[in-house]
Amino acid sequence: MSTHPRRSSATARALVLAGLLTVAVPGAAYAKTADVTVVTPGATAGPATPFTGVSSHADCTGGLVSGGGADQAIGDDEMSNGNHVMGMVPSADGATEYTDTPGIVGGDATHWMAFGGSGSRSSDAFSTTPYAICLRSNLIRHTQVVMNKVSGPTSGLSSKLVTATCPAGTVLIGGGARTTPADVGSLKPIASFPTFADAAHHFGSIAAGDGERDPDSWTAVGGIGGGRGADNMTYAYAICGAAGIDLDHVATTVRFTEASGPNTASTGRTATAGCSREDGQLVSGGAAISGGDVTTTDFSKATSGGPHLNGSFPSDAAGAPAGDGDADPSYWTAATHSGGSPSPGSYSDVWALCLDVRHGRKR
Repeated sequence: MSTHPRRSSATARALVLAGLLTVAVPGAAYAKTADVTVVTPGATAGPATPFTGVSSHADCTGGLVSGGGADQAIGDDEMSNGNHVMGMVPSADGATEYTDTPGIVGGDATHWMAFGGSGSRSSDAFSTTPYAICLRSNLIRHTQVVMNKVSGPTSGLSSKLVTATCPAGTVLIGGGARTTPADVGSLKPIASFPTFADAAHHFGSIAAGDGERDPDSWTAVGGIGGGRGADNMTYAYAICGAAGIDLDHVATTVRFTEASGPNTASTGRTATAGCSREDGQLVSGGAAISGGDVTTTDFSKATSGGPHLNGSFPSDAAGAPAGDGDADPSYWTAATHSGGSPSPGSYSDVWALCLDVRHGRKR
């Protein structure tokens, strides 16, 4: 009996299988990925004297900075009112800031800087810990930093808002905020959040809300208590993917939580938001202490002059800060404080920005 038909069938099956493998292997090889690692060197002590500042930095040895934050130790007595976040920003080298002409100020940043400042009270208990979110992705291989700035706030109990917007055709993956100088003790950033450069969000004055997709901008708000300063500045930073990415294969989702308080003097509050598996990977986050309703109305400052941020950082679901080397955290926490005076009507706000490179944008 001839065996040729059997050999032909076996050969045909082998050819079909080979063809399927030829199709499948390239697909696996080019699967789109996004993974992050938290880097933090630990706390930098200070400021130990009134009306001064301290800086610290976290550095990505692998991947690019997609975002970052800070967490402060403030002590547990009345001195705790004096410590406040002064800035959380990307940096080219961990030592210098992007503060000159607004626009695209850098690319492929791998460093994150955190700044702490003191008011009229200081303590040996004060410290600031920086957190860098280090992104590795075969889709987002390059980034660019966009900076915008505004003078102020300069008058007591006021605020200034400024927004940095990613170039068209790119994707927002993070951002930061900064105020200067440190010797104006009641000056500090009171908000840092994702938003949109569109009329619906009043071109950055209304924050991105829970579940909103693909924000393109980052807003910073500087607030001041009873101090003054003609040279005060507020800076906003947007971290954007480089041009040329196929945006059909990348999407971001905002997760947001708002909690009432802190309202009484010398008290703190935390709020936490997180990315679900369906949202994708946490790549950055934001925080604010506000007058409330920040995703439906223009940002408003809390009525008191003292409310400030003591932290904005990657965390677990309970709000505990992530550790050095932690992979793929899912949550972001905001830590707020009322200062030395009652602050009725204050709210604590937190944003998590989630990146999905598996499914892309829904048309």
